[in-house]
Amino acid sequence: MEPTTTALPGRRVAALAVTAAACLLVAFALLAPNDGRITPWSFARIPVEALVAVPVLLLLPARARRVVAPCLGAAVGLLALLTILDIGFNSALGRPFHPAFDWRSLGPAVELLVAEVGRAATIVLVVVAAVIAVGLVVAGAAAVMRLTRVAVEHRRAATRTTMALGLVWIACAVSGVQVAAAVTYDRVHQGGADFQDQRRFAADMAVDDFRDVPGDELLTTLRGKNVVVAFVESYGRVALGYPRINQVLAAGSRSLHAAGFGSRSAFLTSPTSGGTSWLAHATLQSGLWVDNQLRYDTLVKSDRLTLSGAFRRAGWRTAGVVPANTKDWPGHKFYGFDGYYDSRDIGYRGPRFSFETIPDQFTLATFHRKEVAGTHAPVMAEIDLVSSHWPWGSVPRLVSWSDVGDGRTLGRSGVRAGYADSIAYSLRTLISYAQTYGDDDLVLIFLGDHQPAGGQSGRDVPITILARDARVLDEIAGWGWERGLRPGQGAPVWPMDAFRDRFLTAFGRPPA
Repeated sequence: MEPTTTALPGRRVAALAVTAAACLLVAFALLAPNDGRITPWSFARIPVEALVAVPVLLLLPARARRVVAPCLGAAVGLLALLTILDIGFNSALGRPFHPAFDWRSLGPAVELLVAEVGRAATIVLVVVAAVIAVGLVVAGAAAVMRLTRVAVEHRRAATRTTMALGLVWIACAVSGVQVAAAVTYDRVHQGGADFQDQRRFAADMAVDDFRDVPGDELLTTLRGKNVVVAFVESYGRVALGYPRINQVLAAGSRSLHAAGFGSRSAFLTSPTSGGTSWLAHATLQSGLWVDNQLRYDTLVKSDRLTLSGAFRRAGWRTAGVVPANTKDWPGHKFYGFDGYYDSRDIGYRGPRFSFETIPDQFTLATFHRKEVAGTHAPVMAEIDLVSSHWPWGSVPRLVSWSDVGDGRTLGRSGVRAGYADSIAYSLRTLISYAQTYGDDDLVLIFLGDHQPAGGQSGRDVPITILARDARVLDEIAGWGWERGLRPGQGAPVWPMDAFRDRFLTAFGRPPA
């Protein structure tokens, strides 16, 4: 039988291709930046992990090497998976993925996917994602095993290359040139820092000037007022760059002024961007900077005085309206809500609008009917308006408030709307609510929870306080906020966690 002349070269090409693929996977895991901005310089650095792993694997006996190599490779695959998650989180939320607490964000992401593409398609996508995740870990193990065999077969060349790169790394470290990458160290260090941050946060949480202030000294100048704090989903500073939104705010300022209302506006800096709205809600309510899930979980297990809790202590009935919630939410007890309404309690029977299952007008109409209309004690409520939630699908119609009914009249606008149209709808709804139901006893505070997803720079969100009783706005005259519903570029900017204390101080007696 004659030898096949193409078999050997073909095998060599295949072997080289497999080795090259293994190198690329390891290089991606150890060198790719987590912000997604991959450049040639990203892969011109020296992975410190490789400088340590290669000599260790070469010195190990063959039996031990067969165990250690795939374990290291699985870690490489996991690093690659975390890098992909980093890129996704940076794109959507403007920050990398934190393994210590961000796994919980995957659940809400799946719920959002169900609302957008349906349950069957979501199941398929989740299965594909799981296969890719497991595949990366398996591929990482296979890649390191492959490279280990190559290194053992070419022990002298591998040793010399590692020593040369080590000398380059030392020389650059001494000279101050940054050529090293230590992804694993950074991951471990970040995880430790996250848990240390939780302990610091718990210590900060215990310090509260308003903890022991009696109810008769809280919010004294708002007695008898209905106070509504409305979060408008994704209403960030970037929204003020859209003419459509500016037209709504300008027209609203004029019509509300004609109806006797005054308003003051500024900016707050949110602890989050692109999503995780509950972190912003907790920050405003608690007067603490709640910028991650660990902080949030620690907070809601505490007895920290919230803004709604202060109103409750001072004699108000308090309510929370969270139409995006479809399941039981124990957190409403932390906020001190006497009444709590989610999607199951509101009674909406109208069409679905992607994620935003309940239109803002129906949410406000239900709140007014159940908590404000008729004889009642003064009410303080936090209301979450979600019609402007990503992915900004078709927008509901704004109808006469008397025609809201069970929501079936709130049909779609008939077009696939964008971000600006959805924000404009939410703002028009709030303005219309104030015009229809507002009286001398209404104080409406509306603000954004965060900038929209999509990598927008900055975290500032507009905030407006609206009231027909001029004495309410007189109490905050020293804040320097601007007149009208639209804050200008030079309007004051506060961190969101500063609002609770400044609000309680302005409308009550400051703590001793």
